[in-house]
Amino acid sequence: MTIPDGVVVLVRQGCHLCDEAVPVVAAVCASAGVPWACLDVDSDDDLRDRYTDHVPVTFVDGTVLSYWFVDPRQLESALATR
Repeated sequence: MTIPDGVVVLVRQGCHLCDEAVPVVAAVCASAGVPWACLDVDSDDDLRDRYTDHVPVTFVDGTVLSYWFVDPRQLESALATR
């Protein structure tokens, strides 16, 4: 599966780091007026094979921004320069 453009967070049910990252992404994207989406890493064999130990993985326009944690300033900067 190809990661779609925009802000996408790969998550997994029961992942405490995912539970921490999603509200950060939601807040930054809401402030910037940018839509975002979550994808379950276990919903696609390719995604699971590539990112299973790295969730949450945050992408901006198909490029990895971060693994495990989301720095709100880094995400704000990435959104400002896209």
